[in-house]
Amino acid sequence: MIMLQRCIFKRLLQQRCCLGNQDVTKSLLSAGFASALLGGHRAAGSKSGVPDVRERTLIAVKPDGVQRRLVGQIMQRFEQRGFKLVGLKMLQVSDDLLSQHYCELRTKPFYPRLQEYMTSGPVVVMVWEGYKVVQASRTMVGHTNPLEAQAGTIRGDFSSHISRNVVHASDSPEGAQREIQLWFQKKELLNWDCFDQTLTCEV
Repeated sequence: MIMLQRCIFKRLLQQRCCLGNQDVTKSLLSAGFASALLGGHRAAGSKSGVPDVRERTLIAVKPDGVQRRLVGQIMQRFEQRGFKLVGLKMLQVSDDLLSQHYCELRTKPFYPRLQEYMTSGPVVVMVWEGYKVVQASRTMVGHTNPLEAQAGTIRGDFSSHISRNVVHASDSPEGAQREIQLWFQKKELLNWDCFDQTLTCEV
């Protein structure tokens, strides 16, 4: 039923594009029309009928992922999943920033090697927003050890050794909030609404 509703919505948008009717566009993208299409498929406990999609997570493509030009493919997976990009930057990580990010690992014997690896080249850091995006991202990224990661996950497809596992993903909503505040200033994050939000985020 959901797929049928989406197809109808897409077909109407295509017809609008052909006719060039702005009034039709406004009506199609209105909350009332989207709600009518979705009918009873609404999240319980949400006054607007739309689930809370404001959860955010931090995803970082590590130096090996950047060097291998995997950034675009990794971003594409999150976009195809329906998540919204609200922050993006490329930087050379400082020792101080890294020590704050990995504060729980600084006393581990492998930390010097991790530090050398993470500062060996640029890192691309992103903030993605969406419904339960933290949990979904962890599933998409896969097991920390690529040898145990399922095929189809980012690490399962692009990595073969735990010391070069391509990407970092926040492990909890609380951890994501801390990491986002560490890597991004508030002004670097953009709040915006995508027209298909009610269609890609219903539960």
